[in-house]
Amino acid sequence: MLTCKEQVARSSDYLDGQLSFRERLMMRHHLMFCRHCRRFIRQMRLMQATLKLMPEPSVPDLDALAERLANERMKNKP
Repeated sequence: MLTCKEQVARSSDYLDGQLSFRERLMMRHHLMFCRHCRRFIRQMRLMQATLKLMPEPSVPDLDALAERLANERMKNKP
């Protein structure tokens, strides 16, 4: 059986579906008996759902920004 520390370390991979079948079984077995880790996983799921609902930040045109910074650097060069 996994320890709580191991459970927490693998929780992101578990929620993202990146564990093998055996690892998922070990996680589920631990969650059956550990209410603290069940609460932790519920909180992680809630956080993931909340983050998915947040709007994406607007990203400025990176090429234009890089060019502007390069021009500023050239102007300020002695």
